[in-house]
Amino acid sequence: MKKFFCVLSILTVAAGGGVASAADYESKRPAERNFTSQAVEAKISEVSQALTNPYLRWMFQNCYPNTLDTTVHPGKDENGNPRTFVYTGDIHAMWLRDSGAQVWPYVELCGSDEALRNLIAGVINCQFSLICKDPYANAFNDGPTGDGWQKDNTKMQPDVFERKWEIDSDCYPIRLAYGYWKATGDESVFGNTWLKAIRNILTTFKDQQRKGGRGSYKFERETTRQLDTKSNDGWGNPVRPVGLIASAFRPSDDATTFEFLVPDNFFAVSALRKAAEILSAVNHDEALARECTDLANEVEKALYEYAVVKHPEYGKIFAFEVDGFGNCLMMDDANVPSLLALPYLGCVDAKNKIYKNTRRFVLSEDNPYFFKGTAGEGIGGPHIGYDMVWPMSIIMRAFTSSDDDEILHCLNMLLSTDAGTGFMHESFNKDNPGKFTRSWFAWANTLFGELIVKLYDEGKVSLLNSVTSR
Repeated sequence: MKKFFCVLSILTVAAGGGVASAADYESKRPAERNFTSQAVEAKISEVSQALTNPYLRWMFQNCYPNTLDTTVHPGKDENGNPRTFVYTGDIHAMWLRDSGAQVWPYVELCGSDEALRNLIAGVINCQFSLICKDPYANAFNDGPTGDGWQKDNTKMQPDVFERKWEIDSDCYPIRLAYGYWKATGDESVFGNTWLKAIRNILTTFKDQQRKGGRGSYKFERETTRQLDTKSNDGWGNPVRPVGLIASAFRPSDDATTFEFLVPDNFFAVSALRKAAEILSAVNHDEALARECTDLANEVEKALYEYAVVKHPEYGKIFAFEVDGFGNCLMMDDANVPSLLALPYLGCVDAKNKIYKNTRRFVLSEDNPYFFKGTAGEGIGGPHIGYDMVWPMSIIMRAFTSSDDDEILHCLNMLLSTDAGTGFMHESFNKDNPGKFTRSWFAWANTLFGELIVKLYDEGKVSLLNSVTSR
């Protein structure tokens, strides 16, 4: 994920972390917590009582509440409505993607916890207000502080921490709002700010279909890192307008090679359809709902026409990036949205034949960013580079699997590669889990907790208790 100043450094600890016995597993949760949810605490207690592996139980207890413990900052907006600013962890800025993903596992518990419901409504309100400020920005400051990448050659403003255009940044808030609405029935988040945000998103998506030229967005950064800037004076590589949406950057915040990023376009289709349902049922704005649906249909049609390629070994699979001219990039990146994560986000059915072929490809060494070593195996990406596996990809592999043996394999890898810290990391070396990046990465922590809760709720307690690592 994001790097800023000293966060770029790779942390190294002794492999195994010196953990000796269950008695050493002291809680890593902070004594002073940003927010405590009674419903979340009850769920931690419920799941923990069912887990017999002390290391798994300890990691779950540390990770699942990490977002609430350390990153949420609840308050009120100028109108007295809930507003929650969410740090990504070790970077004190709010990424639209990360914040939406970080609180997602708690949405299902909102019905029984009013304080939690207000907190998440505050995240949604905050996200939509930020999209109203700049739908192209991926990360924001808590007010016009001027922090972040203010020297980038793009339309920066003091509220914006970073302005890397990523389609998924505008999709995660819709996913969160939709899930919250379904879980609570609360329509209070769908007022004027929501309507303005949706109009901004539609305008941005259509602008980035590039039908009228290069679009209004460009980005350049003075940097020694190739993937932190865009080619061609900030416009990126050319595309042929075929109905897909250009994304200048990936969810990893790395620049795209070919602008039509396939996982993000799939996510846009899903988000637009969710938005249309809300607009119709809550706002009774059929015209705006139809605009969302029409764009979703157009993008989906273009995906199956231009993003499906025939691989010599795997058959028809989804490319990672395309340009409409026939060029494509064959890989997957660990960050979500990814090709692997499409069913997790509700974009593609896990039984879809093209997805199944794609999944086999991205989890093989034919994917240039699939790394396999003595410590573990999984997908990484150019953001960290060679030989660095992202736990997020292992978690996504488990989420998208119906094979208990494969899920157990993933769980064992996750437990054996935390370097004894009790937390997930951004990445670890495939041969040495003691070499890792980001000791405080709230999204990965909470995502691990979400996986454990999902398996528990599905009645897979015996599978959880089959874990042998540690």
